[in-house]
Amino acid sequence: MRLFAALVPPDEALDEVSRAIAPHVGQVPGLRWPDRATWHITLAFFGEVPERALPELELRLARAVRRYSVLDLAFDGFGAFSSARRARVLWVGVTGDPMTRLADSVKAGARRAGAGQTDGKRFHPHLTLARAKTETDLRPLIESLSGFSGSPWRAEHVRLVCSHTGPQVRYESLAEWALAPSERG
Repeated sequence: MRLFAALVPPDEALDEVSRAIAPHVGQVPGLRWPDRATWHITLAFFGEVPERALPELELRLARAVRRYSVLDLAFDGFGAFSSARRARVLWVGVTGDPMTRLADSVKAGARRAGAGQTDGKRFHPHLTLARAKTETDLRPLIESLSGFSGSPWRAEHVRLVCSHTGPQVRYESLAEWALAPSERG
């Protein structure tokens, strides 16, 4: 099973991003815009995980998630990997409460559960909006989206998701855990 852990933003926050990008969808040759139903913020990518490791993985992820409070976040600013000039991925950034420690704990729990392919990349909170097969200059697109700042929202759960690849990528939620209530109320 191809698995990852993610935050799924509320519809209202995704609506704001949808409205911001709507005039640009389909306007850049070679840029593929995945279905909104697949939008998420990846905390950790685990790759192929044997089904026998799933019970231990769920146990360890539940423990990791419980140690962290609800996150106050917002979408803010657009960018690209690896750079705006040589992009393969267009994303919208996420600001607010730091989530690097949560992402690191989720990765560590997954490694201990036998999900050995955890992604070693530095965590950069973002929501992927579009992909290109070849490097594409997205500077004009990113410039036209500058100034976007979304409304605050709360991330209250972490999901374990199975990715079904093929002509149409589909995600299946396998489990979900609540973050601890915030001390801020």
